Amino acid sequence: MANTRWTSDPTHSEIQFKVKHLMITTVTGYFGKFNVEVETERDDFTKASTIVFTADVDSISTNNEQRDTHLKSADFFDAENHSQVKFVGNKYEHASGDDYKLHGELTIRGTTKPVTVNVEFGGVVVDPYGQTKAGFTITGKINRKEFGLSWNAVTEAGSVVVSDEIRLNAEVQLVKQG
Repeated sequence: MANTRWTSDPTHSEIQFKVKHLMITTVTGYFGKFNVEVETERDDFTKASTIVFTADVDSISTNNEQRDTHLKSADFFDAENHSQVKFVGNKYEHASGDDYKLHGELTIRGTTKPVTVNVEFGGVVVDPYGQTKAGFTITGKINRKEFGLSWNAVTEAGSVVVSDEIRLNAEVQLVKQG
């Protein structure tokens, strides 16, 4: 069986996270530098032998430099000691229609936990330049405290400043290699 290697197309992909601030609004953050590597049996993603996602913590952007610096600090991601977020998928299973579940191990700040995300498979196409591409929309939720991101503060009124729940959203376009 021929294995097929796929890598992310960063110009047509984005990785974001969302968190409630003061429990009244949502702040969105992005990883500007990331990579996805997938190895499949032919073009069948349900027979993927390797699914690895990495993101550079120093590339976090929330469109607020002060907040970004705080997120990179030891209060949150501790970029100085933990430069990457990493997800290693170990099972990609069909749910229904174009919907799948991706199970794997997520490592943030040196802590690894099992995580399952929802994947909507957009399909495989050949672009105008002859490249074969596959598209995916990925969503999920994690509890940041389970990964050691435990900083928090409370307002005078007793409201939590940052929610424990982090929503994950990604649009990933993979390019077939070779």
